[in-house]
Amino acid sequence: MTFETFVVETGTTIMKLTEVIRRPITTEKTTVIREEGLTLVFQVATEANKIDVRRAVEQLFGAKVASVRTSLVHGKVKRQGKYSGRRSDWKKAYVKLREGEKLPEFLQGA
Repeated sequence: MTFETFVVETGTTIMKLTEVIRRPITTEKTTVIREEGLTLVFQVATEANKIDVRRAVEQLFGAKVASVRTSLVHGKVKRQGKYSGRRSDWKKAYVKLREGEKLPEFLQGA
């Protein structure tokens, strides 16, 4: 059984679990949040909702989720000389694990 076989329905879109969670975000702020409690921060697909994020984390990492908070991060306007462009908007998810759950192995030493 692979993770690719699990899919979630997001409104009218069907996404694989590996498409819902793009990458973990490791910054100073997220490291402090992770050490204080059992909160993980991920960049997720903009089409994914809280239920999709909860299912993806529970099935990919095998940890029970207590709550999920999401926020939209608006892209910045960047310039290169006289040319200007805009970075894409993206979605961030704060996932709080239940008491007694272990952090995933890839975040143990981070």
